[in-house]
Amino acid sequence: MVKGVEDMESFENGSNLKHEKIKDKSLIKERQAFVCYNSKGDNAKIRCDEDSVSGSVSQRACVYCGARVVLNPITDAFHIVHGPIGCASYTWDIRGSLSSGPETYRNSFSTDLRENDVIFGGEKKLAAAIDEIVEKFSPKVIFIYSTCIVGVIGDDVEAVCKEAERKYSIRVISVKSPGFAGNKSMGYKAACNALIELMGDKNQEEIDGVNFLGDFNLAGEMWIIKDYLNQIGINVVAKITGDGRCEEIKNAPKAKLNIVQCAGSMTYLAKKMESLYGIPFIKVSFFGVEDTKLSLMMIAEATGNNNIIKRAEELIERMEKQLGNKLDFYREKLKGKKAAIYVGGGFKAISLIKQFKDLGMETVMVGTQTGKEDDYEVIRNISDEGTIILDDSNPYELEKFIKEKEADILVGGVKERPLAYKLGVGFCDHNHERKIPLCGFQGALNFAKEIHLTVNSPIWDML
Repeated sequence: MVKGVEDMESFENGSNLKHEKIKDKSLIKERQAFVCYNSKGDNAKIRCDEDSVSGSVSQRACVYCGARVVLNPITDAFHIVHGPIGCASYTWDIRGSLSSGPETYRNSFSTDLRENDVIFGGEKKLAAAIDEIVEKFSPKVIFIYSTCIVGVIGDDVEAVCKEAERKYSIRVISVKSPGFAGNKSMGYKAACNALIELMGDKNQEEIDGVNFLGDFNLAGEMWIIKDYLNQIGINVVAKITGDGRCEEIKNAPKAKLNIVQCAGSMTYLAKKMESLYGIPFIKVSFFGVEDTKLSLMMIAEATGNNNIIKRAEELIERMEKQLGNKLDFYREKLKGKKAAIYVGGGFKAISLIKQFKDLGMETVMVGTQTGKEDDYEVIRNISDEGTIILDDSNPYELEKFIKEKEADILVGGVKERPLAYKLGVGFCDHNHERKIPLCGFQGALNFAKEIHLTVNSPIWDML
């Protein structure tokens, strides 16, 4: 068994560490239960997976944005944002996803609803937009996103989609994502329901292969993972959704196994596919050497094929040999440094804590936008006592605890970057704008190099 499997099992079994609630009058009272210290002396659990507290200035995006980030990387689909132009502008090219083929997804289409449309309805405008796209581009699949204003005025988007399908014999799928209808996680579910609608009923034919769910091919990471799987003899039926194609997603119900990387956005889809199509799923993470090795072995063992298991072990041995002692240089430079983490999903936060530990760094603060209770259980078990753990945080809380814990670097997304630089600490973009792959064995080396370059930059001595 690859080193790390036993650790994962111990995380799932739990430990004596508990969450100690923070009673700080400087925090919004309704937010206090969402923030805690990791402590051995308290049985309280952190609150999570709820709508944002009003007025807290959450770092989360809206329901519509959650749906768009999941579906947008499908490279040959067309995406019409039924709403004001600002919604389309906000999410245009929102993922730094790469394509090995079509670049259709780089375009952003909007019905550009105005005051008259709000008063008299926007259904005719939506139908006209579909007509124009069909005439100019001959699409196979169009996703129609409902935004806040559409939810308010009550346009029958479903009816418009059904009429367009009848008229043109193509798939026109309504994505039910008015922004006020919940939080970003609800947008993930709306996107997953749209994917299920695209897949349709299961064909009895079965393909010997897997679906990979929840990688969006940032900086080509889906290609790295797919190459690993091909090397050990596993065929990828559908990539959902990074560098994905509509036809391969339609074939997804024929696969034998679903592999889930981004659990926050794709566990719902995996469970739906298990219920509808009988496809089992496993959760993995290809961030960091430890989790990459563990994930390869979990996937190989899930196939029950001894040859694939052997090839996975051989691949790990080759990759570790290539990696050699290159990480030792960065371990020496980063030993004793302090890291703060604030990312979208729990799986990434968990892998980052392990990566920092491997580099000799201490994680002093960790939070997520969409983490679930089981994610936080793992986080508290692998983080040190006294670590700040927070759910759905806001800029004030992030600033407060980065200062309190004297963090040297913040790992987050585009909205956290200005905050880190304002505080005079290093920053690592682990979200959708990055251009360098951070997954797999080479990604672990890239990550260590980036952390070193920003933490140990001479600029911090000049501020």
